[in-house]
Amino acid sequence: MSLSTAALYAKDLEGLILGDVSILDADREKAARDTSLFYVKPEIVVYSKNSKDISNVLSYINEKKKKGDNIAVSIRSAGTDMTGGPLCESVVIDTTRYMNHVTNVTNDSATAESGVYYRDFEKETLKHGWLMPSYPASRELAAIGGIVSNNSGGEKSLTYGKTEKYVKSLDVVFANGETDTLKALSYQDLEVKMKEQTESGRIHRDIYSLISDNYEDIMSAKPTVSKNSSGYYLWNIYNRETGVFDLTKLIVGSQGTLAAVTSATIIGVKPKKHSRMLVMFVKSTKDLGEIIPRLLKHKPETIESYDDHTFKIAIRFFKDIALRMGGDMFTLGWQFLPEFWMVLTGGVPKIILMAEFVGETESDVENQIKSAYEDMKKFGLPIKRTKTAFESKKYWTFRRESFNLLRTRMEGYRTAPTIDDIIVHPYDLPEFLPKLEKVFSKYDLIYTIAGHMGDANFHIIPLVNIHKEGIVDILHKLMDEVYGLVLSYNGSITAEHNDGLIRTQYLDKMYKPEIIKLFEKTKDIFDPQRILNPMKKVHPNKEFVWKHVDRQ
Repeated sequence: MSLSTAALYAKDLEGLILGDVSILDADREKAARDTSLFYVKPEIVVYSKNSKDISNVLSYINEKKKKGDNIAVSIRSAGTDMTGGPLCESVVIDTTRYMNHVTNVTNDSATAESGVYYRDFEKETLKHGWLMPSYPASRELAAIGGIVSNNSGGEKSLTYGKTEKYVKSLDVVFANGETDTLKALSYQDLEVKMKEQTESGRIHRDIYSLISDNYEDIMSAKPTVSKNSSGYYLWNIYNRETGVFDLTKLIVGSQGTLAAVTSATIIGVKPKKHSRMLVMFVKSTKDLGEIIPRLLKHKPETIESYDDHTFKIAIRFFKDIALRMGGDMFTLGWQFLPEFWMVLTGGVPKIILMAEFVGETESDVENQIKSAYEDMKKFGLPIKRTKTAFESKKYWTFRRESFNLLRTRMEGYRTAPTIDDIIVHPYDLPEFLPKLEKVFSKYDLIYTIAGHMGDANFHIIPLVNIHKEGIVDILHKLMDEVYGLVLSYNGSITAEHNDGLIRTQYLDKMYKPEIIKLFEKTKDIFDPQRILNPMKKVHPNKEFVWKHVDRQ
């Protein structure tokens, strides 16, 4: 799209919507990055005020595409995606400026527009005594649209699962501009829906036929690990036994490639009143193969971790961590004294493992943590029990802020999210982890490990000098080897972070050709003009992806 064409499109769009349309370089630069490796600068940025704006934009783009124009659109919320998910060369719709309202908050549900930051959403739901437990580690920065589109999970997913479990309904705009509210339908309701002469009726008919005709193949393709964000969730839509048909289960996790999510009605859980944390300082990742299965027997709500690199950076930038925690510097310094001493004496462990136990009473939590503590002492590793919520907060802040610190504080290096979200079965850890270490021993790379150890879900982030000759080839080789190893254990190449630009090109390694074809048919049913967020989930373009590595 030339600048003159972009200006004409922008002028047309200004007359169609209530929100703002910009071709200013500052707005386009802001929309050119998320937290991935990539830089893709759009020609136009739209700040939609409501779902009608998004409907009008998609209708316009759909008509232009029919006439042969090379135009596409992606929907963006907070831009915390690590895969290049919201990046688009053409038109980006940003929902955070105006579409940021929480409504209909009750004791068990609330409706949030896609631009609502999770931190603001939780403030409203906690007034009614509940929260959505699938929030990601970037909970202070992420927004509902991205959380839904990525099917996010986080520190509580070991117990509560991912976002797909907490979406009651979705307000969406289809690629042609038509709108609908998607929710679970009984078979009787589905029959009524499929008779509608609307875009939604057609989509329900076509998806029902696709699933019915390929049911066994689809169900056998479902990954067996506890979490998966790869591919389209065709296996989640239709339950033959109950007759329930629910397209929200497909839209969640589809990264805006099938429809634009304008708002979501979400349910949640009531958090337990009391919690304590067991912290283990593990010398080697190889030890995790025995520790994790043993710890899981004690049923902690979460098992989280971060590694020595992250730990040292957090101590180095103590002031940043302190600001996140609040409190006076003297109190915080006293709290961190054991960690400072550990760094000074060179005794930093490879992995800091955090297991949190929760309950309705203090005595209930005490009994849980005492049992786990006595059992885990048998490993002969340094271990401690937190006594207060503030003491636990120190470790949570390290964990939640780790990626942001790495991304913003490592001068000369940048994060390279490539193998950042692998998952295997916990029972395979004793075999898998030594083999993973062997892969890494081949490469001269600095990398950090964090993640959700209870699910055997590892966030491994290489830190690279992106200007170093051959570094992209090294990352390619690393991805090939690590993904090959993960898939040999029937794992998933992405548990939470999704496919985006970075991993769509690897889906044919995870799924059989006939399943890839079903993914492509799904895309064509929803988006026959292929205007919604191209090159994600289906139809990868490897040349485009690696040409758009951000070199800044």
